[in-house]
Amino acid sequence: MKFNLLKHTGTYTYLIILSIFVLFPLVFSFSQSLMTNQEVNRWPPPIIPPSPILTNYETVLSQPDLKLVLWLRNSLFAAAAYTTAVLLICAPAAYAFARLKFPGNNILFGLLLLTVMLPSQVTLIPNFLLMRDLKFLDTFHALIWPGAANVFAVFLLRQFFMQIPQELEEAAILDGASYFGRFRHVILPLSTNALTAMGIFVFLGHYNDLLWPFITTSSLEMRTLPVGLQILNSSYAGQYRPLVLAGAVFATVPIIIVYIIFQRRIIKGVVMTGMGGR
Repeated sequence: MKFNLLKHTGTYTYLIILSIFVLFPLVFSFSQSLMTNQEVNRWPPPIIPPSPILTNYETVLSQPDLKLVLWLRNSLFAAAAYTTAVLLICAPAAYAFARLKFPGNNILFGLLLLTVMLPSQVTLIPNFLLMRDLKFLDTFHALIWPGAANVFAVFLLRQFFMQIPQELEEAAILDGASYFGRFRHVILPLSTNALTAMGIFVFLGHYNDLLWPFITTSSLEMRTLPVGLQILNSSYAGQYRPLVLAGAVFATVPIIIVYIIFQRRIIKGVVMTGMGGR
C-alpha cells in the first residue's frame, strides 16, 4: 500500500513539473500580451501584469497592414480542406494496402514508405513549378492539393485497418457487400477514433505550416496566419513586443479549442493506431 502511494505520488509530481515546463511559455506569453511595452522591457520582467490591458489585442486587430482575422480564416479553411482531402485520399488507399491482395502489394507499399525518407526540400521546387504551371499560385489550390496524398497517413491508417478482425468483413461478404461497401459500412464506422486523431494531427500540421504558404502566396489577402505572424514579428518585434505576443496568443486560441473539443478522440486514436509509441 505504501509502495503504491509513493509510486503514485512520484508519478503525479513528475506530471505536475512537466506540465509547468510545458504551460509556462504559454502563460507567460499571454501575461505579457496584457502589458504595456514599458512593463515588458523591465528586468526582471513581471510574471503577472500590474494593470492588465486589452489595448494590444485591439491594436493588432485594427492595424490596416495586419489582417489577422482574414489570415486566420484562410488558415482554418485551407487546413480544413487539406485535412478533408487527405482523409478522402488516404483512407481508401490504406484500406487497399491492408485488405486487397494483389501482385506487388508489399513491394509497392515499401516503395511508398521510402518516400517518407525524402526531405520536404527535395520536392519543394518541383511542387512550386507545378503550381506555377497550373496557375495555382496565390490561390487556395496551392495550399490544399500538394501533399494531400500523405504517406504517413496511409501508413498509420493501414496499420489500424489491419487490426480490425477480418471476420467482420467476411460476414459482410456473405451479405453481398462489395469492397467499397465493406469499407464504407464496416471499416469506417470502426475507425472514427483513428480517423479523427489523424485528421487533427494533419490539421494542426497544415495550420502551423509556414514555408509552403510563404512561397506560394504573395498577396495579403491570401496569406495564412503563420505567414502573417512572421510579418507582424518583422514589423513590430523590435519596438512593440506585446503586439507580437498578442498575435501569437490570437493564433494559439483556435488550436486550444480544437484540442479541448477532440481531446478524448485524439487520445483513443493515438493509443489504437500506435502513434503513442507502443
